[in-house]
Amino acid sequence: MRILVVEDDAILADGLAHSLRSRGHAVDCMTTGAEGDRALSTEEYDFVILDIELPLLDGFEVLRRLRKRKAAVPVLVLTARDSVHDRIHGLDIGADDYLTKPFEMGELEARMRALVRRAQGIAENEISLGRLVLDLKGRRALVDGAGVELSAREWAVLELLAARAGRVVSKDALMKSLYEWDEEVSPNAIEIYVHRVRKKLMDSGVTIRTIRGLGYLLERPQHAD
Repeated sequence: MRILVVEDDAILADGLAHSLRSRGHAVDCMTTGAEGDRALSTEEYDFVILDIELPLLDGFEVLRRLRKRKAAVPVLVLTARDSVHDRIHGLDIGADDYLTKPFEMGELEARMRALVRRAQGIAENEISLGRLVLDLKGRRALVDGAGVELSAREWAVLELLAARAGRVVSKDALMKSLYEWDEEVSPNAIEIYVHRVRKKLMDSGVTIRTIRGLGYLLERPQHAD
């Protein structure tokens, strides 16, 4: 996933980014509300972690502007302000969840998984495609119960394709999910990752098709639930 972190505490932002990147996510960090608003108005993200007490533009205003643009990206508000009034206000103007500082990284990740599942219409922490099962919590792919070795970015490719099984995913969508805004991407990078994933799933019964000019399609096995 491509995640935006808007947080003016540099130590906290770096810690969040490091943890999320180690899980295979692409993370952009902004330190002011104005930067966050600008990023959200020009870039596409799969998830937003938003502080409230930000310089130049507070998080509530960033959130208000985001929802005014009809953007449906899940937003987790992360703040030291723990009053009931602030929580109600944040949820009323469009936050999907609210987590107060200090917090445990495990809880943040669990809340993030729940919000993303909800946004994707996935009820549980796994995606089952016939003999292939994706454990979203453990970030593991299993074929007939046996683990498939995947790099962080290979997992990210498979997770996105599986979450949209039966639908074409454009190369641009994959690039935006895997890479940060200032990260250089070689023209063939996505093809390489898709090729590697396809090769590792050869015996799974799952097929990843290249739809020329459009992107990639993970086909649901006919016997999948």
